Amino acid sequence: MEYRTLGKTGIHVSSLCFGTMSFGGNADEQTSAAMFRRCLETGVNFFDTANVYNEGRSEEILGKLIAGIRDEVVITSKVCMPTGKGVNAKGLSRRHIMLEAERSLKRLNTDRLELYFVHHFDSATAMEETLRALDDLQAQGKILHPAVSNWAAWQIAKALGISAKESLARFECVQPMYNLVKRQAEVEILPMAESEQIGVIPYSPLGGGLLTGKYGAGDAAVQGRLVEQKMYGLRYGDSEYYRIAERFSDYARGQGLHPASLAVAWVMSHPSVTAPIIGARSMEQLEPSLAALQIPMTAEWRRDISKLSIDPPPATDRREEALR
Repeated sequence: MEYRTLGKTGIHVSSLCFGTMSFGGNADEQTSAAMFRRCLETGVNFFDTANVYNEGRSEEILGKLIAGIRDEVVITSKVCMPTGKGVNAKGLSRRHIMLEAERSLKRLNTDRLELYFVHHFDSATAMEETLRALDDLQAQGKILHPAVSNWAAWQIAKALGISAKESLARFECVQPMYNLVKRQAEVEILPMAESEQIGVIPYSPLGGGLLTGKYGAGDAAVQGRLVEQKMYGLRYGDSEYYRIAERFSDYARGQGLHPASLAVAWVMSHPSVTAPIIGARSMEQLEPSLAALQIPMTAEWRRDISKLSIDPPPATDRREEALR
């Protein structure tokens, strides 16, 4: 296992992060424990969860699993999404952040979170309000570093400016969607993170299962998140994504590799990426993602794989300059 420094924090994390969204949902407690132990055996010390994953069950199960080894692992959680029917049970207000931080700590049975992510952007709450609440949590020792997921680069940059101006704790990690069919992060988020020395832990390296080799250009998904959850169906329903997935799967098998292993290795090889977040419902699903650690990805190999996809346009849309 390779260990990488998370941005400027000085925290060393495994080059893969295990996401526990399945804990207490598609993976029962016994399966969750088996996957957790397998990750530890492989050298993974980095685990990601959220307050809303399976209505808190993910945090509860992870909390039991880290008992006795808390200081050996790096734990993240998140806040923003609705946690109840009340009008204030969502968002990034100081009220919601403070309440949910305490609840996450209790479920995880820990005194702190290494990273606390704002899960989505909240247009109803001033950034200053959100950032001051996170700064207070850091001062209290309940979180070590604020982090951000699913924000646009301009929103993150604005927040970094406010944090610098007001001497508030800044975002030290970003969690964007990133995989071979979803490459928008390459345009502004990843260059921004590299420039500002922010850690990057992308989610969905397998494209919701699309890049695991199960689907071809003419195939309709019959099981998995692409059909079980409308959000994933909308996110990855474009026919071009299926064509890319088919080309990629054929390429991976031609290299004698499981498509899932190569998909994770491709994400992991981006110079701005600290650790992709892998996830699984079962041990059978987990192993190919862990096998990405054995793939000696090179810059040239990465470029070849990238050609199977579509390069996103540059931030200015002046493609001719990008091709010089």
